[in-house]
Amino acid sequence: MMWLLTQLLSLKTLMQIYGFCVFSLCCLLIINGLEVAAFKDHRLRSNVSQPYRTGYHFQPSKNWMNGTVFLVGNVLLFLLLVNAILWINVCVLFHDLPFSPCVFVWWLMEFADPNGPMYYKGVYHFFYQYNPYGPLWGNMSWGHAISYDLINWVHLDIALVPNETYDINGCFSGSTTILPTGEPVIIYTSADENLHQLQNLAFPKNSSDPLLNEWVKSSLNPILTPPDGVDPINFRDPSTGWMGADGEWRVVIAAKINAQGSAILYKSKDFKSWAKASSPLYFSNKTNMLECPDFYPVVVNGTNGLDTSVQGKNIRHVFKASFNEHDYYVLGNYDPKSDRYDVGVDFMDNAKESPRYDYGRFYASKSFYDNEKKRRILWSWVNEGDTKSNAVSKGWSGLQTIPKSIWLSEKGDQLVQWPVKELEKLRTKKVHSGNKKLKGGSKIEISGITASQADVEITFSLPNLKNAEVLSVEVVDPQILCTQKNASMSGNLGPFGLLVLASRDLTEYTAVFFRIFRTAKSFRVLMCVDQSRSSLRPEVDKLIYGAFLALDPRYKKISLKTLITPL
Repeated sequence: MMWLLTQLLSLKTLMQIYGFCVFSLCCLLIINGLEVAAFKDHRLRSNVSQPYRTGYHFQPSKNWMNGTVFLVGNVLLFLLLVNAILWINVCVLFHDLPFSPCVFVWWLMEFADPNGPMYYKGVYHFFYQYNPYGPLWGNMSWGHAISYDLINWVHLDIALVPNETYDINGCFSGSTTILPTGEPVIIYTSADENLHQLQNLAFPKNSSDPLLNEWVKSSLNPILTPPDGVDPINFRDPSTGWMGADGEWRVVIAAKINAQGSAILYKSKDFKSWAKASSPLYFSNKTNMLECPDFYPVVVNGTNGLDTSVQGKNIRHVFKASFNEHDYYVLGNYDPKSDRYDVGVDFMDNAKESPRYDYGRFYASKSFYDNEKKRRILWSWVNEGDTKSNAVSKGWSGLQTIPKSIWLSEKGDQLVQWPVKELEKLRTKKVHSGNKKLKGGSKIEISGITASQADVEITFSLPNLKNAEVLSVEVVDPQILCTQKNASMSGNLGPFGLLVLASRDLTEYTAVFFRIFRTAKSFRVLMCVDQSRSSLRPEVDKLIYGAFLALDPRYKKISLKTLITPL
């Protein structure tokens, strides 16, 4: 069963990394529109009955894949509101828990880092960290799947297995790059018998095959070993390559140097022989390791993606790193001649913290440029919130987020995300309910659909903001605030939102909601996902997540878009 709580994330134009869902209580609520579209049943192939699997998140048929999802109960869709009148255009995807322009409610599963996604000869390829022998971490290999629409996937043979002396302890994260010849190449991290981390290449056995069924490791491997001064067990995660104006390739590799995180820059003329640059592309004293670095250009005043090698005017560059269990990013200006990357502040130097891709379970993300549709697409691993014994009993662990397009906001100060349009092909039956006025504290069940597989869009109007609670300090930890003012706490303007995957007696549900606060200068919208009642099992992670939206409710309507996955 699922309850629908008013949720706030931003409109498509505001689907920025600050986005997060919040559940809010208010006096009067006007719903200007609510649309629910049921999805076709869509499941990955599996020969085993596996409960709690997602319906359209990518995951292998069994075993470990670095990632997570959260389980809850049944399904019924309800709308819960209290005190006030509000408008909302939010993006909530009840399957990718917290926070991007969309919020997703996850189900527990383990998966692995997304590696080397690409579009090649009309086919989308997705590689990922995978244990072919069980649902727990180990025997790390590169799983491989293909798709023509980013929704329906076919699992191919494992692309890379740890069977050489230089990768005997695992084929770990890496990237793919398309060379000028049109041939793709994999660059990946491995661990040798001493657990030292090395960088290696692999090429398709037959590059004319659009499915790229077989890969051959280079006879030159390893092509890079830890340089002097670098911790040999912290030298990993090579990025997608980009070519400079001088015709040379660049990649960055995460490394630990003097207890600081560093993105070491390497250059090559042929993608086989590499030389370390005199200075790193980026380093930070906020962490000792910048895992899974991603570096790519975004166009100013546009939503199209750019190839990783594009440089020029009206372009900014994103540097993203994974640390402290989150994916942070900075925006800066890259000089391709000097390879200097200038950013205003380091991660978390700003009082409001560095923006993140997401504010929930979201880690080790990877993007790629889709040259067919001129967009950049982002994936991420969602890690487990349940126990290892549960993973063993299920037979699988982990999944990937829903693929999302990503671009620079109109203001140019943060990134915007939105689910790829291909998801809409899963829609079938449509239920519409519009212009309803709700009293505070009311709950409405949206009938006519199976709430375990739906696409819900709601717009709210709340014209009177003067009664909003006062936020006494400008800089507040949103996660702490969401925990203090959880879904069960009534407020002046909130919580509004959704009760998702709720049992009929409401002993179990996940609340996705927002609240509105007033400061000395303006208003702030707090989005939250409250897992405190997501399961009756005490051992399941029940953290409450939160983030402030870059949205002023005086000038923006708030829309809620929720993708609810089938189980």
